[in-house]
Amino acid sequence: MEIVGQLQKQFVDFSTSLYGEGFLDEQYLQLQKLQDESNPDFVCEVVSLFFDDSEKLLNNLATALQQQVVDFKQVDAHVHQFKGSSSSIGAQRVKNMCVAFRNFCEEKNLDGCLRCLQQLNHEYFLVKNKLETLFRLERQIVEAGGTVPVIVA
Repeated sequence: MEIVGQLQKQFVDFSTSLYGEGFLDEQYLQLQKLQDESNPDFVCEVVSLFFDDSEKLLNNLATALQQQVVDFKQVDAHVHQFKGSSSSIGAQRVKNMCVAFRNFCEEKNLDGCLRCLQQLNHEYFLVKNKLETLFRLERQIVEAGGTVPVIVA
């Protein structure tokens, strides 16, 4: 059982760092509270949907910003949707980048929007990688016969 203890410690330390570094906020904890024995994969399923939607939105944003005449209302609508979905899973840094992005949309500032898109891509792939690592740790704990620790921020 020593391996379980090590994995649980790794999980707690990694989870704590995600909150400390601003990748996740209390909304992610709320999401975890909705998971129970009847739906043990709830958080993973919701986050997987977020990943799918996010990649479509990022592609839509890249396409919209490459047009001869940029429709900033359309760009803003995509960013607004991204902000909502990132907020709903607690992806704080992604949500914050969407707020900045929307300001550039409002100003019709193409250079600012392109910079934000680049940063948004970066923040999204960072949080995706970190959440995939978190889910991998959870699976390893369960496969080793342990229970996943409850994190309280």
